[in-house]
Amino acid sequence: MDKFKQLESFVSVATRGGLTAAAVAEGVAPAIMGRRLDALEARLGVKLLVRTTRRITLTHEGSAFLEDCQRVLADVANAEASVSAGGVKASGHLRITAPAGFGRRHVAPLVPRFRELHADVTISLNLGDRVVDVAGEGFDCAVRVGDMPDSSMVSVRLADNRRLCVATPKYLQQHGTPTHPTELSRHDCLTLSSDASQTRGWAFQVPKNGGPELIHLKPGGPLDCSDGQVLHEWCLAGYGVAWRSTWEVEAEIAAGTLVAVLEEYAAPPNGIYAVFPQRKHLPLRVRLWIDYLKHHYGQAGYWQATR
Repeated sequence: MDKFKQLESFVSVATRGGLTAAAVAEGVAPAIMGRRLDALEARLGVKLLVRTTRRITLTHEGSAFLEDCQRVLADVANAEASVSAGGVKASGHLRITAPAGFGRRHVAPLVPRFRELHADVTISLNLGDRVVDVAGEGFDCAVRVGDMPDSSMVSVRLADNRRLCVATPKYLQQHGTPTHPTELSRHDCLTLSSDASQTRGWAFQVPKNGGPELIHLKPGGPLDCSDGQVLHEWCLAGYGVAWRSTWEVEAEIAAGTLVAVLEEYAAPPNGIYAVFPQRKHLPLRVRLWIDYLKHHYGQAGYWQATR
């Protein structure tokens, strides 16, 4: 049985939530899809899906494998498009969406530069913190930060993102440098309002018997705000310790205006992703845009130099 067809069938079943829906989309019997999944699991020696009469759910291994498969299938589609497109130029209208803070800093500056390379492409950029329905609202591509939930979208990891505790050198000189996450209770911590996000608190990885353990703390302080950019500015002004993404603070850390603390306890990184609907033939303008983002975000020193 063709290994590539097994991967395609696995992704189709996982994203559509069932054998029947995937079989209808491909025009084959559900039993054929089932045999492909059985052969894939037998070949890998691991259970990828838990199948019942009502629903199909991914195992832990299946969730990780799904992301890898989606990336492989997208890469193959891109390679085929490169060959078939030949000298054809990208054209048409490109609709992009991204989170407001990240988009202002790391997406918006790249949009005009991308169009300079592809003059026949017009671009609309939507910035906001609402998670949009990419396919339902007619977007070609979304840039998203954080762990990706299971969905029918295809995601391509563009870069890693971590959360770090940061403060100004002056603040640390006046108040001391915390050496363990529990010491944050003695500091002025700049936190998002409870109605904003981070409801579980600040995440840290601490040593424990048998390996590291992920913990969440909810430090307090005299100032909180529902806007992350305001917290960032308060932190730069020396009003306390903030828990911010590396995409937001790496340039300031490199410049010495902010200092990262508790780095040895930082939680594992999540990702920055390009997300787009399942499509058999991805438009050239979308493929080139994703490649463009991946190229820039992967350049040495990009995050340290971009403010």
